Amino acid sequence: MKLKLVEMNGVTYAEVQDGKPVYETDDGKTVAFDAPGTVATITRLNNEAKTHREAKEAAEGKLKAFEGLDATTARDALDKLSRIDAKKLVDAGDMDAAIQTALKPVQEQLAAAIKDKETLTSSLNREVIGNAFGRSKFASEKLTPAGVDLIRTLYADRIKVEDGKPIGYDQNGQKIYSKARPGEVADFDEIVESLVDSYAFKDHILKSTGHNGTGKQPGSDGTGSGRSMKTSEFQALAPKDRAAFMEKGGTLVD
Repeated sequence: MKLKLVEMNGVTYAEVQDGKPVYETDDGKTVAFDAPGTVATITRLNNEAKTHREAKEAAEGKLKAFEGLDATTARDALDKLSRIDAKKLVDAGDMDAAIQTALKPVQEQLAAAIKDKETLTSSLNREVIGNAFGRSKFASEKLTPAGVDLIRTLYADRIKVEDGKPIGYDQNGQKIYSKARPGEVADFDEIVESLVDSYAFKDHILKSTGHNGTGKQPGSDGTGSGRSMKTSEFQALAPKDRAAFMEKGGTLVD
């Protein structure tokens, strides 16, 4: 990525867009680096951090009870315990029932502990990703509400929580890196933008730029090759049905 230059009257200048220096990426796109906006975003996120940190710490506090517990090993142990033949240990008719009776509450408690740990981890991850979508400037300014919901659902497996923050992955399983900050992983806005760019029907989920004044695509009668649907009806669909609707050229109306 390099600074975009323009020449005027024999003098070369750095191109500026809305007071921001413009950089040109390797794929030909231009990125205006917004230093003041970045500082403002950091300030805003710091103000929000306390509430999210407390929620995260509360969830992590509950998870500490399961620290060191490996789910795979625990399940293997449960499987082995369930196949113990007590008669091979002690040749007594009542001993088999006694051993099984003693093992049952241990098995149930261990299974419950594993389930609780997985539930807490999943809940914490959903909260982190949900908060990230709620704070995303790109999602709020560029995507329709249904589009935000579609991207979040369709690419749920492409956004993972690592060290308490969302990390994006491309279709090849590689981390998505920042174009504005080479060498660093993409921030959440850049992750969402990258996922939207990879979506074949992104024009259907981007907010109208005013070309028709209705959010319809140029040359479209509003139905596409599918049909039109109210945003509220779209949000009530199952995730797979939302994706199928958009892929068939369906359009959303308010």
